[in-house]
Amino acid sequence: MVISDRADAKALDRAARAGVEACYLNPKAFADKAAYERALIRRCQAHRVRLVCLAGFMRILSPVFVRRFRNRILNIHPALLPAFPGAHAVRDALAWGAKVTGVTVHVVDEHIDHGPIVLQEAVPVRPNEREAHLLARIHAVEHRLYPRAIALVLGRRVRVSGRNVIGRT
Repeated sequence: MVISDRADAKALDRAARAGVEACYLNPKAFADKAAYERALIRRCQAHRVRLVCLAGFMRILSPVFVRRFRNRILNIHPALLPAFPGAHAVRDALAWGAKVTGVTVHVVDEHIDHGPIVLQEAVPVRPNEREAHLLARIHAVEHRLYPRAIALVLGRRVRVSGRNVIGRT
């Protein structure tokens, strides 16, 4: 199933075309973040979700949500973590003058862009590259790397041990 916090998310249309249940869950329709997350948890439990995969979900999940799905939440980030965490990773890498950035798929923990790393892939930064162009190249890697990481986790070919993801990648 696909749940979005944005009514205009492309993922909702893609899911519907693929015959996957999709819904927009408006955060403003809830009294507070805790109520919104309780609704997310109820939806996930009702569908027996084995893995929560975040993509474009720009909300920080509470420790309550993260603990409920411990080691079963993946996030994709447009940088080689631990470098350039946060919402502006591509811009930050360019401003820093990085020669290489990339993509990280990691397990979500209680901290932002911090959890154990499942997969990473480097993306070289070209001289005088603009943010939009670099972001497009990063997205191409994300579209390939994220499904691979999801398959590894769902196929139980990796496991989390402390800060490490162990297994066949």
